[in-house]
Amino acid sequence: MSSIVISDVDEDLEQRLKVRAAEHGRSVEAEARDILRLALGGSKGDAPAATNLGDSIRAIVEPIGGIELDIPPRKQIREPPKFD
Repeated sequence: MSSIVISDVDEDLEQRLKVRAAEHGRSVEAEARDILRLALGGSKGDAPAATNLGDSIRAIVEPIGGIELDIPPRKQIREPPKFD
């Protein structure tokens, strides 16, 4: 595997990369590799890209154990207006 060096990286961009790497629990280098892999379409061994919004959301939340949303209780339907 080869290495690359990216010079003249803006400090703000570098900080955002560090924060993103920390949020995903990996090194800055691993995060940069993942960003490149996603931007360039991945490799043949990667999982197929999501084909719809539901699959995209699932791919994001499944690794962290999913998300439970509170479903509001249903209410009775209002009476329709009367136009007498």
